[in-house]
Amino acid sequence: MIAPSRRPTRVLKHPAQVVVVAFAAAITVGTLLLMLPVARAGPGGAPWITALFTATSATCVTGLSTVDTPNYWTTFGEVVILGLIQVGGFGIMTLASLLALFVTKRMGLNTRLTAAAETKSVGPGEVRSVLFGVFKITVAVEGTIALLLGLRFLLGYDNSLGRSAYLGVFHAVSSFNNAGFALFSDNIVSFRNDPFIELPIAFSIIIGGLGFPVIMELLRRTRPHRWSLHTKFTLLMTGILLVGATIFFSLNEWGNPATMGDLSPGNKVLNGFFHAVQPRTAGFNAWNYGAVDDGTLLGTIVLMFIGGGSASTAGGLKVTTFLLLLFAIVAEVRGEPDVNAFDRRIDPRSIRQAIAVALLGIAAIIGATVLIILMNGLPLKDVLFEATSAFGTVGLSTGITAQLNVPSQLVIIGLMFLGRLGPATLVSALVLRERHRQYRLPEGRPLIG
Repeated sequence: MIAPSRRPTRVLKHPAQVVVVAFAAAITVGTLLLMLPVARAGPGGAPWITALFTATSATCVTGLSTVDTPNYWTTFGEVVILGLIQVGGFGIMTLASLLALFVTKRMGLNTRLTAAAETKSVGPGEVRSVLFGVFKITVAVEGTIALLLGLRFLLGYDNSLGRSAYLGVFHAVSSFNNAGFALFSDNIVSFRNDPFIELPIAFSIIIGGLGFPVIMELLRRTRPHRWSLHTKFTLLMTGILLVGATIFFSLNEWGNPATMGDLSPGNKVLNGFFHAVQPRTAGFNAWNYGAVDDGTLLGTIVLMFIGGGSASTAGGLKVTTFLLLLFAIVAEVRGEPDVNAFDRRIDPRSIRQAIAVALLGIAAIIGATVLIILMNGLPLKDVLFEATSAFGTVGLSTGITAQLNVPSQLVIIGLMFLGRLGPATLVSALVLRERHRQYRLPEGRPLIG
C-alpha cells in the first residue's frame, strides 16, 4: 500500500521573513500586555487600538503616541513600553541569538543567517563577535547615560533616589534606541535650559544612530585610512547633517518667541543642536513643533526621511543610502561610467538597491499622506510631517497624533512597521526564492527627461 503523499509544510526560507514575523510577534505580545487593566492608570484596560499603536511605536522605536504616556500608563505599562523599546532597538533576532549563545554556547547555521540579516554583518562567521559586541556596547552606553541622567534628576531636581534611577534608565534606553518616549507630558520642554539633560540624551542618540558595525569598527580601528567605506559614508554624512542642521535650526528659530526666542544665545545654540539630532530618528523635543517656522518644519521632514546609519537603532532612508545616491548623481553629471567614492568603485547592485529603497519610501509616505488627508481632513503639512515621522521611526509630531481616527492610526502603524524593518527587508521577506535568468535581453534605451 502506497502512503498518501503529503504536501510539504511551507516554512520561512529567508532570514528576513523571520525578522518580520518576530517583530510582529513582539508587537502582539506588547499589545496584549498594554490592554491589561494593570497597565492603564484609568479604569479598565486600554482600548485595542491605543495598545496596538503604543506597542508598535515602542517596538519600532518611534515614539509617536495617541495618549499622554506618563499619565495614561501605570508604572507597569511604562515598563512594558521600556521593554518593547529595548527589544525593538536591540533587534528581536539579535536578542534571540544572544540568548542562544548564553544557553547553548553554540549557534546553528539558520540562527546565524537570521542574526546576520538583523545585524547586517558581513558573513555568518562574524555573527558571534557582532552579537557580543552589540550586547557590550548597549550595556556600556545605556549604563553610562542612565548614570549621568539619574544623577542630574537626583541632584538637580530633588527626585528620590529610586525615581531618579528610574527616570535615568528609561530615558537612557529610549534615547540610545532612538525611541523618543519620555516620562514627562511635555517631553523634554521643561529641560530646554539644562545641558546636563539635553546633551547626554543627544549624544546617546548619535551613538545609537551610527550603527553597531560603525561603532565596533571605530573601537577596533582608530586610523581613518583603515575605515571601511560604510564607516566613512556614515561618519561623513552624519557630521554634515548635524553641523548643517544645527546652524539652520538655530538661525531659523533664533527670534521665534514660541520656540526659543526667549532663551540666551548659548541655550539657543544648545537647542538648535538638540533638535538637529532628533530627526536622526529619536523624537525627543524641547519645543512645540506645531509652533515652528515652516522652513524648520520642511528641514525636519528632510532629515527625518534621511534618518541615521544602517544597522543602527535609527530608521529612515539611512545616511549611506542618501550619500550613495548623491555620488551616483555626481557621476552621471560628470558623464563617468562608474560611481566612485573614496577610491572605490561602487557595485551597480548597491545603486539599484538605494534607488529602490528611496522610491519605495517616498511612495509609502505620499500614499499614507493622501489616505490620512482623505480620512481625517487635516492640513497637508501636518499630515506629511506625521507620515514622514512614522516612516522614519522618529516620533516627532505637530500635535495631530491624538486627532487621528482609527483608520488613520492603522495607516501610521503600518508606516512605523515598514520604517523599522526597511522597505527592502519587508519586500525580501515576501520573496520565497531568488530568481536568476540564464539569458540577457537585447539592450534598450528609452528617452529620459
